[in-house]
Amino acid sequence: MAVALSALLSASVPVPALPAAAGHLRIATWNMCGVEQWNCDGTGSHDPKVRALRDLAVAEGADVILLQEVCTRDVDSTRRALGRGWDAAFRGYAHRSPDGRFTPIDCAAGRGRAGIAVLASSPLTRVATVDAQQPEVGLHRGILCATVSESGLRVCSAHLSLPGSDRAHPEWELRDDQLAALAGAVGARTVFGGDLNSTPPTATNPRSWIWPHQVFRRYLECDQRGPAERTGRPTLATGDKVDYMFTDLPRTACSVRDTGASDHLALIMEVEAA
Repeated sequence: MAVALSALLSASVPVPALPAAAGHLRIATWNMCGVEQWNCDGTGSHDPKVRALRDLAVAEGADVILLQEVCTRDVDSTRRALGRGWDAAFRGYAHRSPDGRFTPIDCAAGRGRAGIAVLASSPLTRVATVDAQQPEVGLHRGILCATVSESGLRVCSAHLSLPGSDRAHPEWELRDDQLAALAGAVGARTVFGGDLNSTPPTATNPRSWIWPHQVFRRYLECDQRGPAERTGRPTLATGDKVDYMFTDLPRTACSVRDTGASDHLALIMEVEAA
């Protein structure tokens, strides 16, 4: 299988995606767990991850894929395998030292830099990062937005800070500011989400206050069954839901898929985009 995949990547043969219904789009989000030193050494090497990412586009028919903990070599290989017309945007992670210097985060085994990305079946325009509070000392993740030219859909891939991420101020909660920045950066005809490193704002969650008011109200989540619903199927190996996609467009389907190449499940949403 690895030999066949290598041949495909070398040939750059265009691969048609499984189409959604007319006027509909499929969007996926997936934390690829590509940074081996972040407890990801048992979740698959380059070939299985590229194969799983390609399957999201072909077998699942995703027109847009929001990615976190992705390696540049993995996303570049997938883009080439899918063929002409596919585009990608990337933002790298970096560690900020006490003296203010930034060091990029590299993936192991020559797989390039680690970060967040957007992969789409048509060119991406208006690519931009969203300013949001990050640790004074520690890992900077981030938010990356782009417009999908064919549909005009605005999409944002986010990876938020874990509690205690700021080594200078481990007691600081950063996710409330990051979620507010994410929600404030989007508007109409949008899909945003990713690995938000947060469980849903249920009555039993003591950190429910971090969630902005308009999220789950103006924008509904992929797995949200109604305006009052705040739960969803687990997306992490621990049994927690930490991966989300929100939209102001009518949702027609939502599914969760085990790619077999990450400790996160992929979340796939279909929306009416006509």
